[in-house]
Amino acid sequence: MSATFTDRLVWFWGVGGTCALLIDALWRLIPYALEGVIEHSLTGVQWSVLAGWIPFMAYTEGYRGFQLRFSPRVVARSRYLSRCGNWGLRLGAPFVAMGLFHATRRRMIATWILISGIIVLILLIRQLDQPWRGIVDAGVVVGLGWGLIATLWAAGRDLSGQPIAIDLDLPPTQSESQTPPELEMEK
Repeated sequence: MSATFTDRLVWFWGVGGTCALLIDALWRLIPYALEGVIEHSLTGVQWSVLAGWIPFMAYTEGYRGFQLRFSPRVVARSRYLSRCGNWGLRLGAPFVAMGLFHATRRRMIATWILISGIIVLILLIRQLDQPWRGIVDAGVVVGLGWGLIATLWAAGRDLSGQPIAIDLDLPPTQSESQTPPELEMEK
């Protein structure tokens, strides 16, 4: 079955809207990271923290959080949305793709707790003086950048005909009756 223009548009809205949010976060954080690291003379301790923080964030946020979980799920859920008939879900594709809505109870709770935690951390990090804020933001920029690349990579794979095999975390009634078989994770 070939995808219609509208199906493709929904897929691009889900993936592209998510990528736009990541780009916006990067756009806002990069200046603080650069200011903290470039415009201040870092002490040996601060350089050590930076040298440990960046690989830590690359691994935990970038690789484990984005590459293994978030990015493939966003792309797979966008594929699902492109084929479902619910226009309400399709209009909110980036938020549905991220698991904020129309997901299992566990997925929605985990996603909303994560977002709430991120907001609290943002508010706390804003209170830090430079260069510490820049050091923290440098690690976050690395993780978000990795996430953006991982999402684009997963999207490229999906577009090339290699569907993402990951649990969509759809509500039970939806995943049993409406998930196209090629999108279901192999058990």
